[in-house]
Amino acid sequence: MSFVNFSGQSVAVFTITGFDHLPYQKVLGCIILLCYSLVLLGSGTNICIIATNRRLHRPMYLLICNLAVVDVMFTTSACTTMISALLPEVKTISYYSCISHMYIYHLGDITGCLALSLMALDRTFAISKPLRYTSILTNPRIFMLIILSWFIGIGCMGKVVAEADKLSYCQPIIRYVFCDYPALIRASCVNPEPYFRIVTILSVWLIAGQLPLILLSYGKIMYTVLRLPNNEHKGQVFSTVVSHSIPVLFYYSPKFVSVLLTRIGLKLNLTERNLLLIISTLLPSLINPTVYCLRTKEIRTRLAQILYKNSVASCK
Repeated sequence: MSFVNFSGQSVAVFTITGFDHLPYQKVLGCIILLCYSLVLLGSGTNICIIATNRRLHRPMYLLICNLAVVDVMFTTSACTTMISALLPEVKTISYYSCISHMYIYHLGDITGCLALSLMALDRTFAISKPLRYTSILTNPRIFMLIILSWFIGIGCMGKVVAEADKLSYCQPIIRYVFCDYPALIRASCVNPEPYFRIVTILSVWLIAGQLPLILLSYGKIMYTVLRLPNNEHKGQVFSTVVSHSIPVLFYYSPKFVSVLLTRIGLKLNLTERNLLLIISTLLPSLINPTVYCLRTKEIRTRLAQILYKNSVASCK
């Protein structure tokens, strides 16, 4: 079979073919649409409640709001492509849209990881040094840390996009379910291995660099909890640690499979890789608003007040 060569600059559109071999595509599209709608609802609720209530303009809630913004951005970059390919069956995406979606997707991935690290740091100071917490983690410092995390993500993704944008493509076909860096590399005419080094370095940094910091933070919290004399307070703090650990677990588990296990011999076919992509995109963003909305008393109370006022107003 002969292939027409395209340069990265002259490719007009890519065709998404990752779903072509799957049965029940409409059902899968409806499931993804439902999950995406729940992410928007949950994260949007957290953002609105925190933004409109001045009493929640404190470090922990600013970090929750930041994570909610990241979740919306992260899922939107992937879900819009998947839903378009599955429901209205629009399986083409322009070159620059594909590059943009790839940039936003991986930017959300990096900033999401850094957001979890900042939240672990926040809880460590709140529980281990409660008397100094308000003087150590002030709102301006939290804003600076959030802005720094975004600049780190933007800088890293600038290099990644530059690598992808200079490629030539043998066929303008994406064999995966949306535009990400590995999908573009595998669609190109080049040997993919040298181009995967940059994402391998970033992935190792996210796993081997950030995860130990998060685990050390929660280890410090658990050490502090075990020294508390009040058993009731121990239970409350332990519940907080468990609830904050759930998003970390769901964020890192797919990465262990896709980054580490595949490097030591685990073989995944195309369907399994696409399924892992969908899970790693949707599941953490579904879990985050649930945990931080339902498990955080102030947000839960504010949401109940809003719902109560609306129900009273509708009955009048």
